[in-house]
Amino acid sequence: MGTLQEKVELLERLEREGIVRSEKVKRAFLKVPREKFVPPHLRHRAYEDIPLPIGHGQTISAPHMVLLMTERLDPEPGDIVLEVGAGSGYQAAIIAEIVNPDGKGCGHVYTIERIPELAGFARRNLAEAGYSDRVTVIVGDGSRGYPERAPYDKIIVTAAAPRVPEPLKKQLRIGGRIVIPLGGLSSQTLCIGVKKSEDRIEFIEDVPCIFVPLIGEYGWPEDATRMII
Repeated sequence: MGTLQEKVELLERLEREGIVRSEKVKRAFLKVPREKFVPPHLRHRAYEDIPLPIGHGQTISAPHMVLLMTERLDPEPGDIVLEVGAGSGYQAAIIAEIVNPDGKGCGHVYTIERIPELAGFARRNLAEAGYSDRVTVIVGDGSRGYPERAPYDKIIVTAAAPRVPEPLKKQLRIGGRIVIPLGGLSSQTLCIGVKKSEDRIEFIEDVPCIFVPLIGEYGWPEDATRMII
């Protein structure tokens, strides 16, 4: 299992590299046990700064990317957040630790996972880590969002889309922020958008990245992974 020393050493390196900048993200990383969100046989590698397989062709993102995306999302206490792509539940737990650190506030994360087995994995991990009261896992097409709890203060997409799904644009509140990887199947750019009005979101391009494809009605087709060259 990854050790506390490995965790602290990784955080110190990410601070030196300018990836972790805020105290809230630093505190969340130290609090959330990443080892509970990887398969048992990989727990000794939990604090290596690499993606790790979690089954069904999916991965848990490298710690630096999880924390970089969290910094760009800039969640605040009380925020209602939509995550597209629950995976193992780790990114949702990091955000939940910020929006509702003691579990007594109104902040909440709704996270969508299209693969039922992974949704179950995420639920178990979140429960074991103590976040099931602050994170709701939904099985469904993440490209369609989750209108039942909209509008959202923040939306984070942890899979690559060819364009911003229209439902996500509509479900973000005015003044809200979205972080999403956009581009082709083999490489993308992390983009950050702020909704200025009901029909306008201003985007800036951030860093190059590589994510698994967002499969769904407003994303890539089911056989997208076979299209990657």
